[in-house]
Amino acid sequence: MSEQGTPTAALAAGCVVLAEADPENRDYLRTVLEFMDCPPLLERRPEAIGEAVAADPTNWSALFVGESLPGEERESLIRFAAGHKPRIPVFLVHRGEAPAVGSDVLGTLALPTRYDTVLNLLHRGQVYAEQRSGDASRRPLELFRSLSGTSRATRRIAKMIEQVADTDATVLILGESGTGKEVVARKLHYHSSRRGKPFVPVNCGAIPSELLESELFGHEKGSFTGAINARQGRFELAEGGTLFLDEIGDMSMHMQVKLLRVLQERTFERVGSNKTIHCNVRIVAATHRDLEEAIRVGRFREDLYYRLNVFPIEMPPLRERAEDIPVLVSDLISRMEHEKRGSVRLTPAAVAALCHYLWPGNVRELANLIERLAILHPYGVVDVADLPEKFRAGQPGRDDLAVTTGVTVAVDATDPVFATPRLPNEGLDLKEHLSQLEVNLIRQALDQANGVVAHAAQILRMRRTTLVEKLRKYGLARGQDLAEF
Repeated sequence: MSEQGTPTAALAAGCVVLAEADPENRDYLRTVLEFMDCPPLLERRPEAIGEAVAADPTNWSALFVGESLPGEERESLIRFAAGHKPRIPVFLVHRGEAPAVGSDVLGTLALPTRYDTVLNLLHRGQVYAEQRSGDASRRPLELFRSLSGTSRATRRIAKMIEQVADTDATVLILGESGTGKEVVARKLHYHSSRRGKPFVPVNCGAIPSELLESELFGHEKGSFTGAINARQGRFELAEGGTLFLDEIGDMSMHMQVKLLRVLQERTFERVGSNKTIHCNVRIVAATHRDLEEAIRVGRFREDLYYRLNVFPIEMPPLRERAEDIPVLVSDLISRMEHEKRGSVRLTPAAVAALCHYLWPGNVRELANLIERLAILHPYGVVDVADLPEKFRAGQPGRDDLAVTTGVTVAVDATDPVFATPRLPNEGLDLKEHLSQLEVNLIRQALDQANGVVAHAAQILRMRRTTLVEKLRKYGLARGQDLAEF
């Protein structure tokens, strides 16, 4: 029988098993877990643990196995947890130097410990268990196909997509590399009446100019050396749907002329054929280049530019919407967990440091960093010191970013992606820190309320006159587009 009563009774209180022979270690860790409102099931026998698990087989966070248990008994428990469906995360409890562990042990817990250390282990075990169980409630694979963030720029883009998606207007998406131009193109297609038809992307800068014509329009057998069979082009493949012409600014002048004719006439011929093919395709183009400058120096046709630029959408770089970074981090981690590629957690301090980095590679660079951290710290918690050096707070560009963009960042400490905030080792000026926090939250409320002070006051649960006084106190009234004082 369990040392805590029946297994079912223990299960009702918590979903952690503590198998520990040393009374001092057992009492110490039990006290920590009970303080966390997670009283453990104190049990050493696999068959008794099995009874408890059978009562609710999907709701077990961790099995803590004491190093003080006899070796054979310890290995028996580890084998039991590894063989259970779904698999139960195992952590080895020890004092002194960390022991070597096998692949069936997720991690170790050194005693004495800290509250946040145990909490991080439980988070790690929970994510591990969800991945192993293939939890159907996980967010869908397409979660990152939508724009993530709450900044004014992101909301503006989402509104523009909503307005133009269900039309046949040609859309030109402008922005730096890595800002999510293809994400917008796919979202346009997804929300259009062409959703049931193909979305066909083609990177105009990645295909040699002499092959691009065949790639877009197709070719007939024998039309050139190597054309051993007839082949459909991207326009035919996208019939009824959307053709996404990425990096249109890298297209040669020769191909620009041919594309202009297709946009005007909605007809084309395959290479090596004189048969006219009619097409019903919506064009969405994108480029990171300044097309107006390219027109000025003779590298892009002005008439094609105006054909493409019916409805322009300009993607802001990530450094100009840094307040979206916490949401992006959460979505990227959720997507990675859904695809069973691992997981990681970031402290609020680490997320704040990322918000002060300038992100020359934009969202793509952020996605790469999160994947790298998941490899370096699998299921672990990443603090500022664990970030690569260039991402740490205080690097060059941090002050410039705050001054030029007025960035405000809200990190939800209750979000499971983020761990408990930590006081910097060097300490801080609490009054100044709280004032800055208040300024940041006021800016976010104003941003969310589109500058309407009365609405922002409602969001902040304060009187409008109180908010007006704070705006004057912090000098925000001069730098914001405000209404309804």
